[in-house]
Amino acid sequence: MLHTWSLVPRTEDMNVLSSNWVFTPKMKPNGELNKLKARLVAKGFEQEEGLDYLETYSHVIRTATIRMILDVATAKDWPIKQLDVSSAFLHGELKEPVFMFQPAGFEDPKKPDHVCKLTKALYGLKQAPRAWFDTFSNYIIDYGFVCSKADPSLFTYYKDGRSMALLLYVDDMLLTGSDSALLQDLLDCLNKRFSMKDLGKPHYFLGVEIESYDGGMFLHQTAYAKDILHHAAMSDCKLMPTPLPLELDTLSQEPFPEPTYFRSLAGKLQYLTITRPDIQYAVNFVCQRMHLPTVSDFLLVKRILRYVKGTLHMGLHIKKDREMRLHAFCDSDYAGCKDTRRSTTGFCTMLGSNLISWSAKRQQTVSKSSTEAEYRALTATAQEIMWLSYLLRDLRVEQPEATILKCDNLSAVYLSTNPALHSRSKHFDTDFHYIREQVALGMIETQHVPAVQQLADIFTKSLPRKAFLELRDKLGVAGPPTQSLRGNVGECVSLGHDVGKAQDGENPKLSLKPQVTTNSATDTLNERKKEEKMLKDNRFEALLSLPNDS
Repeated sequence: MLHTWSLVPRTEDMNVLSSNWVFTPKMKPNGELNKLKARLVAKGFEQEEGLDYLETYSHVIRTATIRMILDVATAKDWPIKQLDVSSAFLHGELKEPVFMFQPAGFEDPKKPDHVCKLTKALYGLKQAPRAWFDTFSNYIIDYGFVCSKADPSLFTYYKDGRSMALLLYVDDMLLTGSDSALLQDLLDCLNKRFSMKDLGKPHYFLGVEIESYDGGMFLHQTAYAKDILHHAAMSDCKLMPTPLPLELDTLSQEPFPEPTYFRSLAGKLQYLTITRPDIQYAVNFVCQRMHLPTVSDFLLVKRILRYVKGTLHMGLHIKKDREMRLHAFCDSDYAGCKDTRRSTTGFCTMLGSNLISWSAKRQQTVSKSSTEAEYRALTATAQEIMWLSYLLRDLRVEQPEATILKCDNLSAVYLSTNPALHSRSKHFDTDFHYIREQVALGMIETQHVPAVQQLADIFTKSLPRKAFLELRDKLGVAGPPTQSLRGNVGECVSLGHDVGKAQDGENPKLSLKPQVTTNSATDTLNERKKEEKMLKDNRFEALLSLPNDS
């Protein structure tokens, strides 16, 4: 139907690829079977660069852009549609000649020795994502859309006071706009060119479940979190009130026996941070140890999973806020890494009362003072603010005043507004003076904020339970609009439930027992060392548990 190939005689100078049939059951978010899909996939690993393909890079949308679009659409009461393209890559037009053997079961009896000359991209080809993106983007640009310079996967349309915005992630799309008739006209045009499916209001987009309610929408990854717990054999584990203990010093350098399993869990948790900023620092901390994980590092991953289990139904709320003013918080943990003595930069940006983007990242070099570490955090946050400002400009959301950037270090705030040069600041790299330039241009205004009001503190260090829960609530991480009767981990702890007893349903090979409360630092050291030794010997029945950080 799409005229994907034509049969041609084979010549000696052709690099002919093989193909394979892939059969996949497609599941719904609740785990039920959706459909059975059969797909012809080319063996792209047989391609030769320069002969079968040239460029392979394809744009991928940033998750902050998705949250920005949902925030703007919610604030302006715009309808949102989710679109899907059937066999999207088959619409991509190839620029290089690619040849393939006839697929098994579909050989032409009249031309059995001919090969397929591909005119459209097949799944498996190295240039297939790029070919599809170029084909689709060229079509909607001809329609009247403009590709955003801040994020090439965002396309905007303005005409006669009406506007539309389209997000593209491979074959999944989000479409919103100010006029429903304009959206329908676009859908009719897309259906004539591509095999489009209008899925209506978004409910499940890129693994994120979206629930709409009167006051906004709720983004969560409950189904994905359950899959992670099932993969880790911790579906019935006990709960923990915080993702990390207060003390993060490595007690043992004994290598973890299954590093691939450790990396798999850490990678899955990293995707979970799309809607869970409360575990961003904890996941970043364990991901820094993926190259050579130890038994102690695996204990931290287990603790994060126990926290996820206790907050399984939590997610990120996007509330309807008419005041779409951009502001940000930034912080740093001076020399927080005990191995490298580097500081950790943490920031979060908000549009009104809604969280848009956040980050927890170890700095690239060692800072000689806390002021220098905070100054670097200011610069990193300023770069994020300017990118978001360009994105808002493409969406016609004006920011008439300078963006407020709050920092809890007075010296760093002073250096960002005053071009002073003295012995304690002359070694700052010139790149870090980016924040000073943006302040001078009037794009950003830095303000001091007390440490107790610093929202970015949750992205730089492990916090006590009370402070952690307060910051989590301020970031907008909470349960669904209609609360479940099952409660949460905070309620269990407050009622005096024991969150530290062993669970019978865990995998005896890879599981470790949760923590119990103790006040002795000596007992903490002894218990954790004993636990690590038991892991090596695979004798877990007599394991005592770790102390709770609270």
